[in-house]
Amino acid sequence: MKNLDIAIVGAGIGGLAAALALQRAGFRVTAYEQTPELLQVGAGLSLSPTAVHGLNALGLHQTLVDEAYAPEDQFIRHYQDGRRLMHINRGRSLIEKYGERYYVIHRADLHDALAAAVRANDPEAIRLDARCQGVAQSDGRVRIEFTERAPVTADVVIGADGQRSVVRASIFGPGAPQFAGYIAWRGLVPMDRVSGILLDPPSGIFIGPGHLVNRYPVSRATQLNFVAFAEREAWTEEGWAIRSTIEELLAEFTGWHPDVRAFMAATPPQLLFKWGLFDREPLASWSVGHVGLLGDAAHPVLPFLGHGAVLAIEDGVVLARAFAAASSVPEALRRYEEARRERATFVLHESRKAVRLFHASDPENYARVRNNRSADEGLGLFDYNPVTAPV
Repeated sequence: MKNLDIAIVGAGIGGLAAALALQRAGFRVTAYEQTPELLQVGAGLSLSPTAVHGLNALGLHQTLVDEAYAPEDQFIRHYQDGRRLMHINRGRSLIEKYGERYYVIHRADLHDALAAAVRANDPEAIRLDARCQGVAQSDGRVRIEFTERAPVTADVVIGADGQRSVVRASIFGPGAPQFAGYIAWRGLVPMDRVSGILLDPPSGIFIGPGHLVNRYPVSRATQLNFVAFAEREAWTEEGWAIRSTIEELLAEFTGWHPDVRAFMAATPPQLLFKWGLFDREPLASWSVGHVGLLGDAAHPVLPFLGHGAVLAIEDGVVLARAFAAASSVPEALRRYEEARRERATFVLHESRKAVRLFHASDPENYARVRNNRSADEGLGLFDYNPVTAPV
């Protein structure tokens, strides 16, 4: 098995986590990325204790220490008057229960660290400007077709190419994600622009009818990252880096707490984007023959539990463990899928439910409805560990 030629289509967080985990397990891996440069679109992301266990196993603990923000406490506040509705501890209590804490980090900082670690093991492991057109299988080998480069063959292909995965379409047939009824804005604000704004604690959520705003520091606490959600009946624009305006954002959040509107207004216009949220129904299987799926290609989830990147990291760690434990490619993919599909499907469904509570018409009742437990920990999501889960 260690002589396998493993190809990963997509070099995002999930693809690179899988590549690094497989390398550390002794496998030869090549990741193919469609972009000409290895850049990450986006801003902040959340890392639960489960993802942190995985990153620690990949040798990236120091990246979290150096680059991530480690919130001790988080408040959920009322959208109009800012009063505290619920307190959540993200530090000491999680360490006591789960052996790790919660972090938030700029997506690019984590992505850069993963890419550097993969390249340190093999400088040629990441191939850029390689846009996949499809995959085909024959005699235990998989052929990857690209738009403007020669095809390659591998013993196994892992599709980590996102929600609109070409690999997924190749093995399971066409089908587009469906608009989920929500749009989001993301912004990055230099901290010196928000020095007088309510940031106690710096990580916090404001909830109101049909809307939600989450904000926390990133980039060594030099920037405030925020994501603001609203409901929509339809959405037709493609991409998740669509330019927006401060005026459009503020109009959507009319009547919200002055501090929320203040950090929105302080956003440099070039750092404000919007996108529509899309969803898919769970797949009955993630693999066919020698081709499997990972991350959003397998199980795109809405962001309301902050588990998109978390699941992708978990997938990568478990995938490598499954290959290390198996004696054939089909066995490895079966072990991986059996270890992961139930959890990913559960998170997918619960993420859909969570937004209804965040967007409820009576936010003052949130803590009572949630029994004073955070949406993620209250579901038992932190009980999982990708490093020790059975494969």
